Amino acid sequence: MSEVAALQKEALDMLKKTSRTFYIPITFLEPKLKKAVASAYLCMRAIDEVEDHETLDPKIKQELLIATSKMLLKDFNKVEYEQLVAPYKDILPPVSLRLGDWLEICPTDLVETVKVYTSEMAEGMAKWVGKNWQVKTKEDLDEYTYYVAGLVGVMLSDLWKWSADIETDRELAIAYGRGLQAVNILRNVDEDSERGVKFFPEGWTRADMFEYADGNLSKADDYIKSINRRSISLFCKLPLALAHKTLKALKNGKEKMTRAEVEETVEEVQAEAK
Repeated sequence: MSEVAALQKEALDMLKKTSRTFYIPITFLEPKLKKAVASAYLCMRAIDEVEDHETLDPKIKQELLIATSKMLLKDFNKVEYEQLVAPYKDILPPVSLRLGDWLEICPTDLVETVKVYTSEMAEGMAKWVGKNWQVKTKEDLDEYTYYVAGLVGVMLSDLWKWSADIETDRELAIAYGRGLQAVNILRNVDEDSERGVKFFPEGWTRADMFEYADGNLSKADDYIKSINRRSISLFCKLPLALAHKTLKALKNGKEKMTRAEVEETVEEVQAEAK
């Protein structure tokens, strides 16, 4: 097995370890697009793990995220990045330490797209680390959810345009990511509260956040309707289906979907892919 092929296999193994519900839909995509999306997911997961790290000092998080953002906007130097994270190699997860590897699996004509969006996300994450994730207004919530999830929707739309000449509405693409993130916020509200994080704008109730999530997921449904390539549509459907069902479970007083419900949803979407 060549070095590149081995790295691609390691990347898919890492995907499976970090997010099974993302690994499954990525298998629906055509080979070159699959490599680009896998690269993008792992790069963004790499910086997400820095932002969310439980013991890393916030100032160090900001320094790492800002430095990474700047590195991504020039010719990325893998050795320079490894030197940046070396002091924290015992506490950062492998997905964060290997950002350079994830860029290497990306097709050369798409790597700049992945770098630009990952850079913007890292910069936005650094900003919100500095704010200690204290959302005060709906505008704050929109900004935070744009950086950590809406950007993913926009980047994916760029990849769909490249792959299948699919034109999508940018605001609907942002809503796709934003809706998924809003469901995560509702699901993790108690855990976030324990660590002093506040994603609910001042004066908002759970009902307000449910409305915010519903509104964005409705736009996400419209986003998928605009995609006429079956493999790409199926890729987008699974995370959205899980978000809709998780939101329904939360409204019914459950903490989350059951494992059986998750597996049933996965099987339903996989059946469409056959």
